[in-house]
Amino acid sequence: MMLLAILKISIRALQRNTLRTLLTMLGIIIGVAAVIAMISIGNGAKAQVEARIAAMGQNVAMVFSGNVTRGGFSMGFGSAGTLTQGDFDALRKEISGIVGASPEVRANAQVAAGNQNLLTTVMGVGEDYVSARSWKFASGDNFTDQDVRSAAKVALIGKTTATSLFGDGDPVGQIIRIKSAPFTIVGALASKGMAMFGNDQDDIILVPYTSAMKRLSGGTSFRSFVVQAAAPDLLPTVQQDISELLRQRHRIREGADDDFMVRTQQEITEAATETSKTMTWLLGSVACVSLLVGGIGIMNIMLVSVTERTREIGVRMAVGARGSDILLQFLAEAITLSFFGGLIGIGLGIGISKLVSVKAGWVTLVSTDSILLSFAASAIIGIFFGFYPARKAAQLDPIDALRYE
Repeated sequence: MMLLAILKISIRALQRNTLRTLLTMLGIIIGVAAVIAMISIGNGAKAQVEARIAAMGQNVAMVFSGNVTRGGFSMGFGSAGTLTQGDFDALRKEISGIVGASPEVRANAQVAAGNQNLLTTVMGVGEDYVSARSWKFASGDNFTDQDVRSAAKVALIGKTTATSLFGDGDPVGQIIRIKSAPFTIVGALASKGMAMFGNDQDDIILVPYTSAMKRLSGGTSFRSFVVQAAAPDLLPTVQQDISELLRQRHRIREGADDDFMVRTQQEITEAATETSKTMTWLLGSVACVSLLVGGIGIMNIMLVSVTERTREIGVRMAVGARGSDILLQFLAEAITLSFFGGLIGIGLGIGISKLVSVKAGWVTLVSTDSILLSFAASAIIGIFFGFYPARKAAQLDPIDALRYE
């Protein structure tokens, strides 16, 4: 009952100067809104990166060939063709726990259909590739293991490439020419959208890797393999087994560097989202400065309020109010400021997040954690910055307070 009475007195005291109260709350409002909006933008960016990595497939490990140096500069893993057909065959036969594997032979080629032509990415892959990449079909079906073994001239076409060559019509059954070689489209891939690094995943044509090596690249080695494990918990074991198999096949001595690199989807996800996490913390930290400024504003106004109401404090003490009662009253006023400021800030922060998503086209993700964190921070700030003015008011001498003009 006493707490309810103190709260009523605090609200009446704040209502005496509504404009000053609103301006004091503004710092908390802006701080809470900024924290929620910034964290939601950071979480949205992180979720977008994770979604694009998930589009790579489920339980995927990537095997990259070795590094090559040109003109004194390292070109990075995948730049040297150290992976062979024998490596791929051994991987499929000897590694347990995998449900699919495919080489990757990448080339840019001029593709023509009727009077339309364009330069697009042509990938030579195995029959397991679309399954490992979790790629659905809009129409048609996948090419077969027999197509791969016979280097058949069949192709799967991405949504963007299909639209450029055939408009809105179904491309299945159509003939396209890749570097003058005729290929029959047997499947149209469903849209996947943008990849992690911003390139269009749908601007692509997939052909059997044997056809790509024979008719397009002329190469005899691979730059990378895609391997799909049967379950997420098998990925570390599959990764280790692949490394041991390739080291044995490539006759790499103990202690020598590998001429290949194996990376799992989890490792790629962690590396790609690390920047997003850093940016989220940075944006949140900058926004927290606004909360700190709002807390300083509360302390400043409460100190002014103590000075203005010194005589009132003296009267209350003279009629029996204890120091603890005065402390609770002024502390309640500070907490009330931060409480209502926090509530308004939460609504404003959610609104800003939605507005950014609609107007700027950014992905934003408002989390319950960010709301609770912001609200808890505003409450703590109210208590922390309100305690000193409240304590100062409680320690006033009643006689001196009554004499104050």
